[in-house]
Amino acid sequence: MKTFTLNPQILVAAYSQGFFPMPEEQTEEVRWYRPDPRAIIPLQGFHISRSLQRRLNRKDFSFTFNQEFREVMKACSHREETWINDEFLHAYGRLHELNKAHSVEIWRNNRLIGGLYGVSLGGAFFAESMFHREPDASKIALHALVQHLIERRFTLLECQFLTAHLKRLGAIEISDQEYMKRLKLALAQDVEFHS
Repeated sequence: MKTFTLNPQILVAAYSQGFFPMPEEQTEEVRWYRPDPRAIIPLQGFHISRSLQRRLNRKDFSFTFNQEFREVMKACSHREETWINDEFLHAYGRLHELNKAHSVEIWRNNRLIGGLYGVSLGGAFFAESMFHREPDASKIALHALVQHLIERRFTLLECQFLTAHLKRLGAIEISDQEYMKRLKLALAQDVEFHS
């Protein structure tokens, strides 16, 4: 049986210190990253475009949390370049079993059309990846996550690197120093993703 280096203890310690893992493309060796600047989505600053608002208003979808965590991870890995290999599926699956990794699923006609997954520690949520099988489905998942985090009184939504897509949704960059300050405060919060 294949042995993996990633485990829940290592992941929790790393996220708590501002790091996240990604495998090296050629060797799949796990590397640890702490980018400076760091991308976050201010929870009160999530931007809803007119087209996304129209889709939200149609209410032709439903969403759930933690119903299909492994399926969401697998769907996120179905792209040309992915870091989600067997080791990551195993490690984050274990984190999910420990109630520290969570998924958002978007459904239409009982079909999984989009979603995302990430890690939660204290009042911080570390968004890892998202996918869509229909237009706007990943944005709907992110919107559902933001609303949930606000309701649960989370204070930090981290999204690693700023992309044009995330910037349109309200993501900003902050320095590593500022990120670590916000992370420390968030980790001290006594909140949970699910009651």
